[in-house]
Amino acid sequence: MSKIEVDAIDKQSGSTLTLGGSGTAVTLACGATQSGFGRTGTVDWQTGSIKTATFTAASGEGYFCNTTSGSFTVNLPAGSAGAIVSVQDYNNTFDSNGLTVAPNGSEKINGGTNGGPILLNTEGEGLTLVYIDGTVGWRSIQDSSFADTGSSFITATGGTITESGDCKIHTFTGPGTFTVTCTALCAANNEVSYVVVAGGGGGGSGITTSSGAGGAGGYRETKSPVTPYTASPLDGQPSAPNRITVTATAFPITVGAGGAGGAASPPITCGTAGSNSIFSTIIATGGGKGAKEVLAGGNGGSGGGGGGIGSGTPAGGSGNTPPTTPAQGTNGGTGGANPAQGGGGGGGATAAGGAGSGSSGGNGGAGATSSINGTPTTRGGGGAGANSYGLGSVGSPGPGGGGTAGNDNPAGNGTTNTGGGGGAVGGCAPNGTKSGGTGGSGIVIIRYKFK
Repeated sequence: MSKIEVDAIDKQSGSTLTLGGSGTAVTLACGATQSGFGRTGTVDWQTGSIKTATFTAASGEGYFCNTTSGSFTVNLPAGSAGAIVSVQDYNNTFDSNGLTVAPNGSEKINGGTNGGPILLNTEGEGLTLVYIDGTVGWRSIQDSSFADTGSSFITATGGTITESGDCKIHTFTGPGTFTVTCTALCAANNEVSYVVVAGGGGGGSGITTSSGAGGAGGYRETKSPVTPYTASPLDGQPSAPNRITVTATAFPITVGAGGAGGAASPPITCGTAGSNSIFSTIIATGGGKGAKEVLAGGNGGSGGGGGGIGSGTPAGGSGNTPPTTPAQGTNGGTGGANPAQGGGGGGGATAAGGAGSGSSGGNGGAGATSSINGTPTTRGGGGAGANSYGLGSVGSPGPGGGGTAGNDNPAGNGTTNTGGGGGAVGGCAPNGTKSGGTGGSGIVIIRYKFK
């Protein structure tokens, strides 16, 4: 029989009993219990029993809860002063399938409604509750999020998130924030791929002859070596200024709006330029405006088409303005001089806008095709140039969202989130003028390896 050393024993009330000497551990035999010692504010974590379905907790225990297969409930034990329970998100799934924590009977949590449960729905969340009394009930003394995985890959939020193979894809169709919460241990995995497309330019309007179409929004793309997919011909790899290596921070995202089409009633107007799209240091410039009759097209990511008729040939706008390498766009097509009065097509990401020829409008330039989102998609097409007085033919819109040309009907708009240029309008007299097409809004897509 083992010996218990007792330094001092006094059986009188209020006396002190000391077991063991200084630095000596006192161990209870198997099956023995203790009382009166109190807890130290910690729990015993039940690592051998990961919870995957509704259960009732015991005081003094902590539980790892796995909601991968669906949400469930933790029922708290009957409260007694000093009772303590902890729960923790097992594998960062509470944001998809939340964990409900329910009190016993009519007891409260944090002084809330009698019997009212709480929901844990933050990724990586952990919660510790201590029972105080009938007024407050269970009080949360710690509520923390531990979602950082310490993996070899990026963890990030923002935009619409999809997956393709080993990559995650964040798509922004409007302003937002790409937030990197954890970077990869391997530096190479912190380089991301991206496509940044600006808003397309609006098409011009005409009253006696034709107008020019809007140029496509600037198109910027760089493919990281660790994110396999088929990139467009405008892949900026391996040029250092185009490469983006992320850090654990928030990256504001700007998605450019398309430019407005030219006015539908006199005085007729040119379209307006599209707006820029931005991710980190990468700026895609808005598409150039399509010109009204006589005038030159506007400069931009891709140039707008020139208007029909004039003493010369109204020039198309210059693309790749300001310049980038690779070029973010091409020039708009020239408008035709009298009697060749067709309007120029808007420049596209990979092909220039066609010139007006005779009374026919020029074609919109072609956009660029990339599979960054897992599907080959063409963006950045130029708008179609208009014909004159209904003579000749209208141009074809550039593949990648370019707007159609109009005559007795309004021109077509560039396709939303492609950066396509707006279509142009031909001379509509005596039927009145029609509006030029609005440019398509831009898009920002970010791709990285996550497993």
